Amino acid sequence: MTTIKTTYLGKLRTEAEHLQSGNKLITDAPLDNNGEGKYFSPTDLFVTALGSCMLTIMGLSAKTYGFSIEGTTISTEKIMGTNPRRVAEIIMDFHFPKGNNYTEKEKKLIEYAIKNCPVANSINPEIKMTINFNY
Repeated sequence: MTTIKTTYLGKLRTEAEHLQSGNKLITDAPLDNNGEGKYFSPTDLFVTALGSCMLTIMGLSAKTYGFSIEGTTISTEKIMGTNPRRVAEIIMDFHFPKGNNYTEKEKKLIEYAIKNCPVANSINPEIKMTINFNY
């Protein structure tokens, strides 16, 4: 079980420490919500966690079935809603390295893997998700 200690630093900023590793990260409120926008916002971390989780599960699948997704990137756009203020939509564009001619089976494994991501399975179904694969 992972334990994280989060401290409010003032000025709408927090510091979170992953106690097992000692790694730290800072969050800041975004400019459109009275912050300075100098660091990831909590909602930025939310969509970042989603992308990292999806890539990790894809990587596990690729390792199991003997192919590679190394170098794959995701461009993520977060669209905020109001009343209440929350993430309303997430748009993710997966970009796979050129020269990886994935088979249809490998593409299905990649696309199936994101459905098994624990973060994705924890997201409210009211949040619209658009996922594009660029092989």
